[in-house]
Amino acid sequence: MRGPFRIEGYAITSADGMIADETGRDPKSLRFDADQQYLRESLDRAAVIVQGRNSGTGQPNWRRRLRLIMTHEVASLALHPDIPNARFWNPAGASFEEACAAVGCTRGTVAIIGGPEVYSYFLQLSYDSFHLSRAENVYLPGGMPLFAQGQLGQKPDEVLAAAGLKPGPAQRLEDGVSLVDWKPAAQERVADRSNAARGSR
Repeated sequence: MRGPFRIEGYAITSADGMIADETGRDPKSLRFDADQQYLRESLDRAAVIVQGRNSGTGQPNWRRRLRLIMTHEVASLALHPDIPNARFWNPAGASFEEACAAVGCTRGTVAIIGGPEVYSYFLQLSYDSFHLSRAENVYLPGGMPLFAQGQLGQKPDEVLAAAGLKPGPAQRLEDGVSLVDWKPAAQERVADRSNAARGSR
């Protein structure tokens, strides 16, 4: 169950599909001003953010945003010791709706910002949109893949396509960084029919 929520993923990868280097750290080579601004503005519009324990702590306003931190270290839901707006959440012990309700969110856009297990978990619930930025000249051999499924050698595009999402046109954020919005193929077909209907009037 996902309730009245819109689920949107946000990530930037290297050209070879990695979100972190071989140590699991977010390298400076994946930080671009235009992408950071795009992410910041998107998160400001989100009702709640979902992340792993090591994601998202460097963002501006991160303590003020409603936040769920996915972890296996709690049974279901638990208060964060330092951040009143955050809850630790184990999906094995509490549903997605219960987790959102725990931070006072009952509807709206849920922004998913990683890491791999978090991104992969929401593939099961189905993304309404996945905003995938790519650093076209950065390579991180042996790094951490975007999706947990990527450990089997799948590229991010292959995982998204296998989950029923379809890429839109690439946008240029800045030199060397592109952005592609992936949406469910069924959603794309509905939009195409609507555009065709308007064009026939």
